[in-house]
Amino acid sequence: MEVRSLARKKKDNTQISDKQRSLIAYYDPKSPVSEQYRTIRTNIEFASVDNIVKTLMVTSSTPGEGKSTTTANLATVLGQQGKSVLVIDTDMRKPTVHFTFQLPNSSGLTNVITRQLKFDDAVYETSIPNVDVLTSGPIPPNPSELIGSRAMKQLIGELKEAYDYIIFDAPPVRAVADPLILSKYADGVVLVVRSGKTDEEAVKDAVDALKKAEANILGAVLNDVKIKDTSYYYYYSEK
Repeated sequence: MEVRSLARKKKDNTQISDKQRSLIAYYDPKSPVSEQYRTIRTNIEFASVDNIVKTLMVTSSTPGEGKSTTTANLATVLGQQGKSVLVIDTDMRKPTVHFTFQLPNSSGLTNVITRQLKFDDAVYETSIPNVDVLTSGPIPPNPSELIGSRAMKQLIGELKEAYDYIIFDAPPVRAVADPLILSKYADGVVLVVRSGKTDEEAVKDAVDALKKAEANILGAVLNDVKIKDTSYYYYYSEK
């Protein structure tokens, strides 16, 4: 395994898909939602005074809560700040990051971990400034074993030297053990909760599981909150 420099392959699509529209921090940076992502960015930067957060895992309790959207937009606002960011799709069972960034997924993380490809040959430079993406690659029969492997640990260690931030888009906590294994590589964990949908007990179970895995939970993102016509909205939307 070898990490030599930052990303080399570049994907440049001009058409905007529905998935790409979820990248609101990129396509509508003045929106109130984009401002909230910048607030999350600031909170993460100040979340841990003594230990710098370079590796961040974004997960949820159950599927469909918006963790991948949060991951992509958080990476975007960090990139807009001039930070070099790598998004890794560690959901090897139902990967979606390649849809959001409109990238191929014929190769990716699984190929790098199993030493079929070098990192430089698998990573993509996106149209978002300073944001690279390592898609999941082919779905393997043993995701948990790959995530917990020595090769994965070595890869993350090398990538931490090359990027300011590495963000893992992880599977839901209650679905599989993968995020609990992955949390040992993460300096901090963000739990995404969908407003009006996520069951309270599911969130408690997820938090308990992460605590048992000794994950550093930085906080939660309440997703899909309805924005009312308030002065706050107009203040940001008219800028």
